[in-house]
Amino acid sequence: MHRVLPILLVLIASPGSALDLRKTNSYFLNRPASIDYDPTFCGLWIANEGPEAILVTLEGDELRRIGSALNRIKAISIEGDGLLVADGAGMFQRLTKNGEQVGAPFQIEGGWADTEGIAIDRDGSLITVEDDPEYLSWLAPDGRILRRIDTMTMTPPLSEAQGIARDPRTGHLLIVDDLEGTNSLYEFDENGELLATAPLHEYGLDPEGVAVRPGSNQLFIAFDTDAQIVSFDYTPTLPEGSAPLPPGADCMMF
Repeated sequence: MHRVLPILLVLIASPGSALDLRKTNSYFLNRPASIDYDPTFCGLWIANEGPEAILVTLEGDELRRIGSALNRIKAISIEGDGLLVADGAGMFQRLTKNGEQVGAPFQIEGGWADTEGIAIDRDGSLITVEDDPEYLSWLAPDGRILRRIDTMTMTPPLSEAQGIARDPRTGHLLIVDDLEGTNSLYEFDENGELLATAPLHEYGLDPEGVAVRPGSNQLFIAFDTDAQIVSFDYTPTLPEGSAPLPPGADCMMF
């Protein structure tokens, strides 16, 4: 008689992951203040606190530059098929990627915000980081304030938030704190709960902007003091048992 041995099926959950950065490249670019990744051009939009914003390739070659009705462009984000820019004093404007104005500038509720970075949430609301006073804010598309977090109440405090990016795969928010703060990258969940931090001193000083290229697990950080854009292979924080992340938007021109 043959003895039948029971077959045991062991289900092993996928391990979680922690925020991890691995530098892959860097190039010189003067005074980058705010950046966002554009999959249509496979490039980065960069605001440098001047009257124009520029679009560059991932290697730093300029593709185009645009202006707005604002006195300066301090923050920039992709919004649908166009761009949203802010002057760092409470004014915003929508533009096409050719620089055509889409409506007149509009103002944040209350009239003032030292807006340093912009991201667009899944529902179309605006997520901004502000300095003096320090806020992480959710705004309606017309500038009405929906929700705010005082980032000085966080542990550790986020005192000099400069740039923000949203990973569309997870909804996580990635925010850089400049040299007057911790010179670090902060990762939050979609509700603004802090998940992790990563120091950036070994890569550069005074981070000003951050952008995500989800299709290739890449992160880009703009450093002011070192006048450079640094690219990283990037792993977000995920809980144990999480499914692998789906690919996100990548270069559409190839």
